[in-house]
Amino acid sequence: MGEKINKLRNIGISAHIDSGKTTLTERVLYYTKRIFAIHEVKGKDGVGATMDSMELEKERGITISSAATYCEWKGYRINIIDTPGHVDFTIEVERALRVLDGAILILCAVGGVQSQSLTVNRQMNRYKVPRIAFINKCDRSGADPYRVVDQLRQKLGHNAVLMQIPMGLESGFRGMVDLVAMKALYFEGSSGEEVREEEIPKDLRKEAEIRREELLDAASIFSDELTEAILEDRINEEQIQRAVRAGTLSRQLTPVFVGSAYKNIGVQPVLDAVNLYLPDPSEVTSTALDLDDNEKEVVLVADPERPTVALAFKLEVTPYGQLTYLRIYQGSIGKGDDLIITRSRKKIKVGRVVRMHADKMEDITRAHAGDIVALFGVDCFSGDTFTDGRLNYSMSSMFVPEPVISLTLAPEDSRSQANMAKALGRFIKEDPTFRSHVDEESGETIISGMGELHLDVYVERMKREFNAKVTTGIPQVAYRETITREAPFDYTHKKQTGGAGQFGRVAGFMAPSKEETYEFDNKVKGGVIPSEFIPAVDKGFQSCLKKGLLLGFPVVGLKVTLLDGKSHSVDSSEIAFSQAAIGAFKQAYMKAKPVILEPIMKVSVETPSEFQGNVMSSLNQRRGLIMSSTEDGLFSTIEAEVPLAEMFGYATALRSLTQGKAEFTMEFTRYSRLPETLAEELKKRLKDKGGNR
Repeated sequence: MGEKINKLRNIGISAHIDSGKTTLTERVLYYTKRIFAIHEVKGKDGVGATMDSMELEKERGITISSAATYCEWKGYRINIIDTPGHVDFTIEVERALRVLDGAILILCAVGGVQSQSLTVNRQMNRYKVPRIAFINKCDRSGADPYRVVDQLRQKLGHNAVLMQIPMGLESGFRGMVDLVAMKALYFEGSSGEEVREEEIPKDLRKEAEIRREELLDAASIFSDELTEAILEDRINEEQIQRAVRAGTLSRQLTPVFVGSAYKNIGVQPVLDAVNLYLPDPSEVTSTALDLDDNEKEVVLVADPERPTVALAFKLEVTPYGQLTYLRIYQGSIGKGDDLIITRSRKKIKVGRVVRMHADKMEDITRAHAGDIVALFGVDCFSGDTFTDGRLNYSMSSMFVPEPVISLTLAPEDSRSQANMAKALGRFIKEDPTFRSHVDEESGETIISGMGELHLDVYVERMKREFNAKVTTGIPQVAYRETITREAPFDYTHKKQTGGAGQFGRVAGFMAPSKEETYEFDNKVKGGVIPSEFIPAVDKGFQSCLKKGLLLGFPVVGLKVTLLDGKSHSVDSSEIAFSQAAIGAFKQAYMKAKPVILEPIMKVSVETPSEFQGNVMSSLNQRRGLIMSSTEDGLFSTIEAEVPLAEMFGYATALRSLTQGKAEFTMEFTRYSRLPETLAEELKKRLKDKGGNR
């Protein structure tokens, strides 16, 4: 198995929207003989790309749900996850990176480092994922890979090093020079499947030698062997590859490759680079928490003989039952094995173990450490840890961003009501960023998510996959409340109802907190409140944060300092002090001058330069603050901060402003105070709707 694990790669393909992730994956599957015909995204040929198996994905030409597949290349087995580019589906990228060992970061040779590239890069850093970069679309008008390498260094802080240089660009792009082997590579055959090596053209030799020097300088830092070889002038390819691998694994070097996936140029060298430079499962440090030893962090070993530890990172409900995607970190899992879900201590029997190829499955009898597989018919949640019962370990789950936008949903008839409930149950289980609840006062069903597109896709899936006819109401923004000044409280909770009563007094003050969180500071001296009742006071205050007293929105940025209090030897209890805290909150909150906060989005618009003025004024009209504007040849990129409430319907407005030529992305950045006039309007609107929320 040692031999096998060295030849295993778990990689993700991540990038900004429309950088060519799915197109690259399609070529990879073709060259590794997993598919026998290439189909394009948006299904112009009526088929659509292999990895976009959902009807909606084929229609819209976007990836919505990350898809897994595997292939073999030159004796190595590669598990690949193709992830979405839209920020609305950021959880798909998040969960893929949580379980992957390496990644390919794709950048567009024209667009360069775009807003979503920054987000994806941040996610890769969060999970310490080593990566190689692929500059795609070198055949497009305006392509400039050298500029993209500079952006990688400046905007993303990468030590980016070119491993190849392009031969020609735009319509003249015909191949590349490999700076390690110092050979020119051409891609021939009907689909670029034949790679031909030749001498470097004379006009490119000087440029290639300069760039190779840069590569050797950068790589030699990671290898004494290479440094010596350079001094003695006896360099061979393996020395360079070993040095580049060491730099890549330490995440201090990013090898950069160039090509055009659509034109079938440069894909095979990227596959070689996955084998050569990205880590195998044994070279990545994975940890778990030992629940039997105070959650002590333990390092997992990618050894099939050890006790089993696996993480469920994605769920999919198919017509035949729930499909649970698992990454096995230690041990092995086979048909008929017994597994324990750490969270619930529930025992399950493994029925089927399958390898995924987009929406198709291939049964296997046993999978080992390092593998990514799926189990059938297991009832669990995304983020659950599985063990074979010999260990009580839990793996930390992934980072889940909070939803920022809500819609009301109403079924058209009773049959749709049942189908809608079924759909919501499934979507919540599948996607941790999708939430649903019933508003206590209005009785309306409210769904929340990461953006308009996110909710739009789920509503569409409800109609298609579950036959639930639903109508949607006005999107609701996730407002928050906070306080702006310090306010004291001194509250006594007394209740006498025959027998033992309830008594608890709390005194102190509440003040704004710098962070958007809740803090509790206990400064009670002399035991005036017995220490066992302090957590109850904290809990009482926390229970009030769900609904502020100004408009009923959740409260953030609050610090409570407890200074004094009083207890009774018979009548004091946890409930009494919890109630005293609730009373104290009500007593002080309105004195602390609460205000409404609204979510602010970071918006990035890419538009032809001729429409730059129109786009800027459209963002200003929406209370946007322009942060930067950069012009790059024919295109402009405008970065702005705009309140989410003003961004509804912006996609349509932008389309008509720019003849459909501009596109934008947005992601949540922070909460900011809602202007007084708008706060008054919001109060009035909620009042008209039937009192406070």
